[in-house]
Amino acid sequence: MGHSQRALFASAALVLLTSFSSCGARAAPAPALHAPPGFTVTVVAQNVPGARFMAVAPNGDVVVSQPERDRVVAIHPGSAIDAAPSLVISGLPLAHGVAFRGDVLYVASWSGVSKIAYPPSDDAQRVIVSSDMPQGGVHNRRAIAIGPDGSIYVSSGSTCNVCEETDKRFATVIRYGPNGGAGQIFATGLRNASGLAFDDAGRLWAVVNERDNLGDEVPPDEVDEIVQNGNYGWPYCHAANGYRMPNPEYKDPEKCYGTKPPALTLQAHSAPLQIVFYRGTQFPQRYRGALFVAYHGSWNRSVKTGYKLVVVFFKNGKPDHVEDFVTGWLADDQSVGGRPAGVAVGNDGSLYISDDLRGMIYKVTYRTP
Repeated sequence: MGHSQRALFASAALVLLTSFSSCGARAAPAPALHAPPGFTVTVVAQNVPGARFMAVAPNGDVVVSQPERDRVVAIHPGSAIDAAPSLVISGLPLAHGVAFRGDVLYVASWSGVSKIAYPPSDDAQRVIVSSDMPQGGVHNRRAIAIGPDGSIYVSSGSTCNVCEETDKRFATVIRYGPNGGAGQIFATGLRNASGLAFDDAGRLWAVVNERDNLGDEVPPDEVDEIVQNGNYGWPYCHAANGYRMPNPEYKDPEKCYGTKPPALTLQAHSAPLQIVFYRGTQFPQRYRGALFVAYHGSWNRSVKTGYKLVVVFFKNGKPDHVEDFVTGWLADDQSVGGRPAGVAVGNDGSLYISDDLRGMIYKVTYRTP
């Protein structure tokens, strides 16, 4: 298929395709997506059911996790849009977070972290880096980030909406050495640090899905700089604009003293998932160093929100404000045409977005208008 034919097919797919989510619910007709002037959104794969987090390999492959299938697959540049992805690794319970360090792929699953040389050969050996992850509860899809020194950082979500955990490793970020081994709790009080990423200064950032059942606008989700031994408040406190306030289940302001305030608050119930700092050169200068965030979308809200890709711009090293970047998955505040889950920067500076409702991978490119 030639380039023009592929682009035409992708555009048609955006308008006409319908599919089923992994839980069996039918999505609305595929939307026409919107991006700022100069940006084009096309479909590069439409046969990746439950597509979640992504990482781009040194050879340009887009590696995608499919946690409901306990596996990681790869989309190869130039493949047909409807081609089946190739299997990278399977048999990892709730395989989710993926990250590269050189040509080694790291995968965070429910049971621990594994790594494998990429691209995998027929006799490639999977190495279990850690197997001491706490298991249980509802926030069990882990994010992963590799630090500048090779240390491995993995999110460990809470087992509940609001509760005191009996295992201190829940609601944390856990750090492992470059060679794995026993993990150490790096930061606490993080209900669900659903996306992790390092910036160019070597600082670790997370987006956090905050609690439910306090109304449409409370509490906001958040962006946090994750520091060693930092306490981010959960379960006793929730995010507010610039500070933390007590959860009504505990009503103890003293529990919030000394906790780290959110660096930036996000629209409540947006459900931010994967995040990535833009280090490419294809996009305009204003996007260099900005943080792209996939909003998976709300469930605990009377009017739906989220279902889009946003960009967080920084000022003086701190997150300053949020702008919509790709929209259109949510129509009329109620009709859901897709659920962005993952985001990754391609080797050519393009941006990839995964949609776990529709099983699709999108590519965002830029050309000066």
